[in-house]
Amino acid sequence: MYRKLLVANDGSPGGAKALACGLELARLLDVGLTMICVEELPRFPVSIGEVAEAQADAATAFEKIVASAATLAQAERVALDSHVVLGRPAPRIIEFARRGRYNLLIVGYRGHSALYNQIIGSTTRRLVELAPCKVMIAK
Repeated sequence: MYRKLLVANDGSPGGAKALACGLELARLLDVGLTMICVEELPRFPVSIGEVAEAQADAATAFEKIVASAATLAQAERVALDSHVVLGRPAPRIIEFARRGRYNLLIVGYRGHSALYNQIIGSTTRRLVELAPCKVMIAK
């Protein structure tokens, strides 16, 4: 069964649903849960100052996400290990899952139009296609 669970949480409603599913599953299986948050930097920063400002804003946002997740995990009596990493979400989550040899990746779903998904793509879809483990989508 699943012994190493990884949940991706970006602070969105879908990320919150993924965390809730991950905590419930970890409690039922009596295993710990690892959470990954990916701090995405601006695609085309104009200056070093813009990158530093984006990092500072993201750090504050992710501190709140990690603190909230820790509170929820404590209430569920689940050991939670949180990581905030820099980069593009799908590649970083896939790399982290592969390196950590996780059995299950739990991700949220954020509905977009079909046109958006064709032009921009969907992080969840990429994770389902490329993850080195099974993927659960919390909707």
